[in-house]
Amino acid sequence: MTISKETTRCPWAGTDALYIRYHDNEWGVPMTDDRALFEKLVLEGFQAGLSWITILRKRENFRAAFHNFDAERIAHYTVHDVDRLMKNDGIIRNRAKIEATISNARAYLALSDRMPFSQYIWGFLDGRPIVNAIASTKEIRAETDISRKMSKTLKADGFRFVGSTTLHAFMQSTGMVNDHLLTCFRHAACAKLQKKLKIPGL
Repeated sequence: MTISKETTRCPWAGTDALYIRYHDNEWGVPMTDDRALFEKLVLEGFQAGLSWITILRKRENFRAAFHNFDAERIAHYTVHDVDRLMKNDGIIRNRAKIEATISNARAYLALSDRMPFSQYIWGFLDGRPIVNAIASTKEIRAETDISRKMSKTLKADGFRFVGSTTLHAFMQSTGMVNDHLLTCFRHAACAKLQKKLKIPGL
């Protein structure tokens, strides 16, 4: 993708090349792959209390440390794996979040017996993304009724570190919600992808 210097982006993208690539290529693009959705859910949980750029800079380390977010592998982690991860300075060494990732993998697998994770997650929107028309970052909300409902349901299904603010950020990043500013060159592109989205079973 070739973007001119005059390209208008959401202000939060800043000037960091890694952040700009994330904004331009990932944020707001509808995500339907179960494993990728699980990865993003886990990383959003690790991000709680930190900046997303911190997670982006460590994302490849996370993928290596957590076996590319293979839920089957993670669900069988033991105390030895927790100790291994706590010694890994390439990730966020937070024991509660590491242990939550293991229990989240187990919850994810339990859900898989009922339906694909993508169907479960997108079911909160009946498979129809929300395309907002935001003119200013002041209009962007930190949580919504849907993210609060999602949080309550995921917690009931055994997930941890899935607060409503974390889940709204998850929804924004996975294209469930289009919160690119109207002036941002990615708003229309993501809206087009969202319009075409079809979730099996919804």
